[in-house]
Amino acid sequence: MSRADESTTTPPDSFERRAALVDRAMAERFSAADLPVNLREAVEYALLAGGKRTRPVLLLESCEAVGGRAEDAMPAAMAIELIHAFSLVHDDLPAMDDDDLRRGRPTLHIRSGEAMAILAGDAMMSLAFQVICENVSDGVAAAKLVGELASGTTAMIAGQVYDTLGGFEKNLDDRARLALVHRNKTGALIRAACRMGAISGGADDSTLGALTNFGDAIGLMFQVVDDLLDIEQTAEHTGKRTNKDHEAGKLTYPGVWGVEASRREVARLHEEAISALAPLGDEAAPLRDICHFLAVRTR
Repeated sequence: MSRADESTTTPPDSFERRAALVDRAMAERFSAADLPVNLREAVEYALLAGGKRTRPVLLLESCEAVGGRAEDAMPAAMAIELIHAFSLVHDDLPAMDDDDLRRGRPTLHIRSGEAMAILAGDAMMSLAFQVICENVSDGVAAAKLVGELASGTTAMIAGQVYDTLGGFEKNLDDRARLALVHRNKTGALIRAACRMGAISGGADDSTLGALTNFGDAIGLMFQVVDDLLDIEQTAEHTGKRTNKDHEAGKLTYPGVWGVEASRREVARLHEEAISALAPLGDEAAPLRDICHFLAVRTR
């Protein structure tokens, strides 16, 4: 399959059901968090504001694809969404991307002030590790999950540094720099989601390897699509300011590769991700559906 079917431009039903379960679990867990009222409200504003929930859904589906139960993976799913939400809040800050719109609403620093946005982001990072430690009873599994989440978070932060402050090794061309940014800033946490789901489901090393390869391919594909949406869609449609990366002079796939070559790269990564799932057989059907959707999404 060289290109995803255009009928997949809406999320699969299973995707939306999983996302709703994640939303419900997070609302129950964090509306009662032992935090100052204003901090809890800020966390809820950032965390429960909607969004696709791509990372936690991938985590839950990866768990079931290896024979595990989604309910056992829910602490890890909440944790990875907390890290994602923290990263968005901090990325939107004036010192970073300086965005005023996120998911169709004012960004947290616009709503609650810069100091609260920084502190809410900090709180979501620590809550992510806390929710695993408090809710995963198997100590070995909990340690593995914390390690994966920490590794993915560190790589994500490194990617943001590359994207905004540089720090590249010498003699890298723009294509190599672009891949380094995307594989870290976006790809690392998506890869971690797939691996954490596999760990939650008790996967063996071979199956964990297959889901790692899937996560690597789909994570990069996700960001290439994002780069295309940034120049092809409106802010009203995507719920966030568009064309900002181009205006800021950042490295993007359309800017470095061109639009048509970027679309071909999406198709190549889509095929790579689907191929990686072959060892999992029919159990990976929901992951294939998600991959098809993410290849042709419009927001």
